[in-house]
Amino acid sequence: MSILETISNRHSYRKTYKPDPVPREDLIKIMQAGLDAPSGCNKQTVSLIGVDDPEVLAKLHGVIDPPQGETAPAMICVLSKERIAYANRCFAVQDYSAAIQNMLLAIVELGYESCWYEGHITDEDRICDKMAKILNVPNEYNLVCMLPVGIAAEEVQGPRKRPFEQRAWFNSFPTEEEYKQIFERAGVKPPR
Repeated sequence: MSILETISNRHSYRKTYKPDPVPREDLIKIMQAGLDAPSGCNKQTVSLIGVDDPEVLAKLHGVIDPPQGETAPAMICVLSKERIAYANRCFAVQDYSAAIQNMLLAIVELGYESCWYEGHITDEDRICDKMAKILNVPNEYNLVCMLPVGIAAEEVQGPRKRPFEQRAWFNSFPTEEEYKQIFERAGVKPPR
């Protein structure tokens, strides 16, 4: 698969996984792809914990409520540590976003599926803190995301996306009238 095909074929997978274990060497490749992502001012604010031990996975799934990715035979937990890059600026969110996207692409390239779970674990109930405790994560790190990893047991279906011309333009955002016409030609209402 070319990188453009991998990008086009990657979709969030929220269904069941086959029980086949993910070989450690594949987890290493996926995690390395994350660590190879760009990092603002090279502060390298991202760290990762790969989980492939069934007992540790069971403990993690015991605190993830409602359950997500519970049938995946592996998981990658993304940690972020705020480090000032310059002028009181921190690029931790950008860093971990780039790392997660790299890993999601590597996951698909290697024949697995996943989903970026962030809000589900970082909301007010702070599931991420419970997960961090299980994984012995030091207080100066934030567990910001979990990526279940495994082979899809069901068909992978991507969402329907609006066409290119409704979301991308050249040299300028279309005028209000041009924008309206783009959607009228497609027979749909413009998004709000």
